[in-house]
Amino acid sequence: MILLNFSHPITPAQRAQIEALTGDDAVQLVELPVQFDGQQPFEPQLHDLLARLPLSPVELQGEAILLNLPALNHIAAMLLAELHGRMGYFPAMLRLRPAAGSLPPRFEVAEIVNLQALRDAARMNRFS
Repeated sequence: MILLNFSHPITPAQRAQIEALTGDDAVQLVELPVQFDGQQPFEPQLHDLLARLPLSPVELQGEAILLNLPALNHIAAMLLAELHGRMGYFPAMLRLRPAAGSLPPRFEVAEIVNLQALRDAARMNRFS
């Protein structure tokens, strides 16, 4: 599995949680930090970001991909649209949450969301 991290660095504890949830103890981590200039159009910045993606079209379409999305909703939405176009499906997504009672605050893996399954299930409600 390839984890594309567009957010804060993944900690060793989070990585262990991901490996436990996926059953894959060889998760390949690709760090792609996101910092967009809010005064400039986002689409060219998104293309610049994805130009740093070290995966071929074949790998994007054939490998198991897991995303840790950027926090800014506009960038996350655009990134999902672009990746769906390149991959042909929605990849799975990490959801992190604050760990209860942690000082200083730290985040743990809450779940892995299968976005394609969510989309497929929603199609059943399309005409009802």
